[in-house]
This record gives sequence, C-alpha cells and structure tokens, in this order.
Amino acid sequence: MSVIDTIRTALTALAANKLRSSLTMLGIIIGVS
Repeated sequence: MSVIDTIRTALTALAANKLRSSLTMLGIIIGVS
C-alpha cells in the first residue's frame, strides 16, 4: 500500500465519518511510523 493510497483512504474515511476516521488515521500513522 503506497503513501498515496493511504492518504486517499484516509480522505475517503474523513468524508464518511470525521471523528471515527480521525482516530483510524492516527492509528494508521502510528502503525506505519
């Protein structure tokens, strides 16, 4: 999964549910780091 795909997925999640996706995005960032 490329960085672009990760960002795109995060943006899609933000559009769907901002609060929940924010937590998910944090988890992804921490997991990738």
